[in-house]
Amino acid sequence: MTWKSRGGFESAPKSAVSKKWTILFCIGCFCAGMLFSDRMWTVPEVKDISRGMGAEDEKLKLIAEGCEPVNVIKREAGDILGEVSRTHHAIQTLDKTISNLEMELAAARAAQESIINGSPISDELKIDEPSGRRKYLMVVGINTAFSSRKRRDSVRATWMPQGDKRKKLEEEKGIVMRFVIGHSASSGGILDRAIEAEDKKHGDFLRLEHVEGYLELSAKTKIYFATAVALWNADFYVKVDDDVHVNIATLGATLVRHRSKPRLYIGCMKSGPVLAQKGVRYHEPEYWKFGEEGNKYFRHATGQLYAISRDLASYVAINQHMLHRYANEDVSLGSWFIGLDVEHIDDRRLCCGTQPDCEWKAQAGNMCVASFDWSCSGVCKSSERMKEVHRRCGEGENALWSAVF
Repeated sequence: MTWKSRGGFESAPKSAVSKKWTILFCIGCFCAGMLFSDRMWTVPEVKDISRGMGAEDEKLKLIAEGCEPVNVIKREAGDILGEVSRTHHAIQTLDKTISNLEMELAAARAAQESIINGSPISDELKIDEPSGRRKYLMVVGINTAFSSRKRRDSVRATWMPQGDKRKKLEEEKGIVMRFVIGHSASSGGILDRAIEAEDKKHGDFLRLEHVEGYLELSAKTKIYFATAVALWNADFYVKVDDDVHVNIATLGATLVRHRSKPRLYIGCMKSGPVLAQKGVRYHEPEYWKFGEEGNKYFRHATGQLYAISRDLASYVAINQHMLHRYANEDVSLGSWFIGLDVEHIDDRRLCCGTQPDCEWKAQAGNMCVASFDWSCSGVCKSSERMKEVHRRCGEGENALWSAVF
């Protein structure tokens, strides 16, 4: 039904035109909207997406292989530590090789000096060629004098094995023990002949190219270490006085614990006063070198018993002509190591008192290495008391033969 049928004017064509424009307008709006949307909403760059996906893929790959990124860092750190450890081991090996070469050089020099001085070279030195020398645990040098025959006999009767047992000690345990003595001012005199006769009977002396004298103990100490290094290839070299009681098995067990340390100096460390007054015991003529009056010495091991490693003994042997000697041999030894990379070990078991001190410690299971009386700088009346000290403070003979070093 149209407006015309109802008596109105005809409006159908106008309505048709209006619909066409409406459709066109809608299409235009749709196209404009599409254009606007494309400009406003940009798609992220492909390379960023690829990078992000690459990181995710890498992480997924690590997780799939059972290895978190933190583990990668730990593994790298472990590799670095491993390299450091291997480098440290290589340095230690090189250091040990150099020390061995220095020891061989010291042995060669000592042998050469013996030939030049016209002194006989012992059979032990002739057998122990540098290229294939037998290895020992320790050399124990017992410092003695011409007048100390009774002291030596008391040591032989207690803590120093004799005869075949001493040879067995060297062969099975690697422990060499000798009384250390030089020569008298009149070489070949009655004192020297007495020592030669005693040595022929016991065979337990190490004769040094040295003139005996109390004020010459520092020189004797240097020559002892130089000679011992030349004769025996040992891990440690021990010096002990002939009026001190020693438990050899306990000494060996103590030193073995420090076997890995190349430059070791072990004893009862002390720092006594520098005595400037003349006429007193242990007077130090060069007191002025230690500063003002009343000063103390640097730390050094007391002279009754101390031990040094092979490297230090070789150092003394090589440099013996340049090392300064003070009045007291224990001070001299300590001064030779000042400025060197040396580990000082203060072990109070190396300076126990005699009974009841050493006896109580033995009963408590803390066996002493060495025992003596501080008031006498050794066992008081040692030739008479050594057997009693040994009976009450000794470790027992079985301890030595059952020990494993």
